[in-house]
Amino acid sequence: MIISNEQLQKLRGIDGVKNFSLVVEEKAMVQNGDYQSVIYLKGVDENYRYVSGVADNLLDDATYDLGNEEAPKLIVGAGVEGALGIRADKNIFLLKIYLPRKSTTEQINFLEDISNDTIRSSAAFKIQQDFDNKYGITNIDFVKKSMKLADSEYSAVEIALRNPADAGKLKKKVKEIFGNKYQVQNKYEQNRNLYAVMNLERWVIYGVLCLILVVAAFNMIGALTMLVLEKQKDMSVLHALGGSKVFIQRIFLSEGLLLAIIGGGAGMLLALLVAELQIRYHIIPLTGGSFLIDYFPVKLRVNDFLLVGVTVFIIALIASWIPARKAAMQEFSLRSE
Repeated sequence: MIISNEQLQKLRGIDGVKNFSLVVEEKAMVQNGDYQSVIYLKGVDENYRYVSGVADNLLDDATYDLGNEEAPKLIVGAGVEGALGIRADKNIFLLKIYLPRKSTTEQINFLEDISNDTIRSSAAFKIQQDFDNKYGITNIDFVKKSMKLADSEYSAVEIALRNPADAGKLKKKVKEIFGNKYQVQNKYEQNRNLYAVMNLERWVIYGVLCLILVVAAFNMIGALTMLVLEKQKDMSVLHALGGSKVFIQRIFLSEGLLLAIIGGGAGMLLALLVAELQIRYHIIPLTGGSFLIDYFPVKLRVNDFLLVGVTVFIIALIASWIPARKAAMQEFSLRSE
């Protein structure tokens, strides 16, 4: 896509934009002797280290170095590093890199439309397995030269915000600058599949919770039904003293809701305690070594607590209503023994 200096100047003027980086991205094949890997090569400018977290997540304290147009250097993901059979920051051999060029004809000429260059690796990063197995990062001028792109041609502009919570508002402003021909996406839209899986996991856990609550509801129904049978004489006395059927139903309904409030409240307090311990002390680890962090990430959300609380209340109300209704529908009588 074509990005003009005027558009970039307007982007700099948006209040809330911390920094941005110009990017050229294309599939490339990198070869190290008998080892080879197809990667997504990102040519980035100097601002990229301030926009992304790559520079902060290099392995073995390597140096963030992209080289220049004439002597480019490649920073690869840990998965790509393994696929090429190299130690990125210690490798002394040049890697071969093949990139498709911008073609003006319909037929592909492999001599003219495929660039054949060499590049030296400088570091490896480890962020998340999907990214580590996919990306390599190098100097943008080298990539544009290899692909024969014009000075104003880029694949994307990656933007860092001062406050991520303002993404929705700033997205509209960015769209006003670049127009409808350009696609503007936040980090959730760019990684839609990853976040969709994470969100699905939350709902699966909620479904399991509901199943547990339904099973617990049968126990509550049984316990309250036994209580109704045991308290028949007491209910007859209450009825004789003027207690209506609605009053008796309300007693057993309150009993069931009280059990739910005590049980649900204690459960949520325990969950809050475990979550706080996880946030502070990372007591539950993540296995596999494919993530940037080695502990299970937790975030407390008020909406989740409200959803669980409402679910517990509704299921308890239904479970309590059945024996309470049965108690209210009984015929009461007092007999002397």
